[in-house]
Amino acid sequence: MPKMSPDYVKAIEGGVHPTQIIETKIFARRWLILMIFVIYSASNAMQWIQYSIIANIVERYYNVSSFLVDMTSMIYMITYIPFIFPASYLLDRFGLRFAVIVGAVGTAIGAWIKVFSVSPDLFWITFIGHTLVAVSQTFVLSVPARLAAVWFGPDQVSSACSIGVFGNQLGIAIGFLFPPILVPNSDDLAVVGRGFQIMFYIVAAITSLILVLILLFFKAQPPLPPSPAQAVQRENDSTEDFIQSIKRLFTNVGYLLLLLSYAINVGIFYAISTLLNQIILEYFPGHEEDAGRIGLTIVCAGMLGSVVCGIALDKTHKYKETTLGIYFFSFLGMIVFTFTLDIGRIYVVYITSALLGFFMTGYLPVGFELAAELTYPEPEGTAAGLLNAVTQVFGIVFTILYGNLIKLLGDLWANIVLCIALAVGAFLTTIIPNDLRRQNAKF
Repeated sequence: MPKMSPDYVKAIEGGVHPTQIIETKIFARRWLILMIFVIYSASNAMQWIQYSIIANIVERYYNVSSFLVDMTSMIYMITYIPFIFPASYLLDRFGLRFAVIVGAVGTAIGAWIKVFSVSPDLFWITFIGHTLVAVSQTFVLSVPARLAAVWFGPDQVSSACSIGVFGNQLGIAIGFLFPPILVPNSDDLAVVGRGFQIMFYIVAAITSLILVLILLFFKAQPPLPPSPAQAVQRENDSTEDFIQSIKRLFTNVGYLLLLLSYAINVGIFYAISTLLNQIILEYFPGHEEDAGRIGLTIVCAGMLGSVVCGIALDKTHKYKETTLGIYFFSFLGMIVFTFTLDIGRIYVVYITSALLGFFMTGYLPVGFELAAELTYPEPEGTAAGLLNAVTQVFGIVFTILYGNLIKLLGDLWANIVLCIALAVGAFLTTIIPNDLRRQNAKF
């Protein structure tokens, strides 16, 4: 039976009269929608790092510079910046189903383009296909917070968002693990080419299957809202102007502080992920598969962190406190990672990477949820999209800075600079006002 919520007094800020009875219901179909999104997100994210994690092999096979290989990772960040605003508008204007279908189509087409790039002189084709997948990412990263709010009740929304972000992390984990396994580091370019061909065909088949699942089963929203807060959100979505929403976000001091702190944390994660192959091979030559497995360790630990933090948020609703705690431990994890790389024992790198990943990657859904709290009743997709846009800028800056510092000063001082940046981000997090607007609108 639908749940009747007559006590929604504070919804007057969103345009609902305090005496109005709001009908809500939570539908079981929400879990199917969430699971489809998870595998869709993973199919896009697993392509982000698939070249960088085998950078030395890609350089030799395609006869390209390390900068061009790094660009296959950074193109995800570069394209996100101009495309996120139209993507956020389309998400807010046409809903989840439209945005997800557009992203899935682009991801599948980009993956199939790569199938035709298996030749040492066709790097430009593989880069075109990769760029199309990167553009499609703009229809992925902003969705978890919106999907969680549209389909899930107030006591599950943080967990649902963390599971949605889990899809992105799962894809990154796959991207770390399988390319070193599928594409061998062989002196015979024909053997390497066969490895690329197998990898590209597998990815193309997976993305095509996921597109079919989305077309058949993915729905934009349930017939009734899952919470009073979402009922107000639907009303706002039908009347609010996208540009006005952006303007209000830029005048929200708490949100702006979160923009900077979130971008620093995730930007540093992007930089480390992009250059991980180079860092590991510097200390452990010939350990390409270990580089992939260490990346996998970072992300798997982060997936665990995401789920744990999402459950903790739903249980405690301590958004700022959780965010600050995770940020502090990300800083500590980076310090430990920095000063243990030169010990010469690969298992130590696995352990420190897991510590770093648990908190740094686990921070992703927590930042999304705090943004949703600070900006309610603005559309979650718009707030998350802008958050990710600034993150991509910082990701590009930190990747370029990190790479140059490694070449000029060595990885120790490069990592120390990243530690300092995380300390700044932790300080910014401490001064974010604890203004939980969405929580205040629950009753």
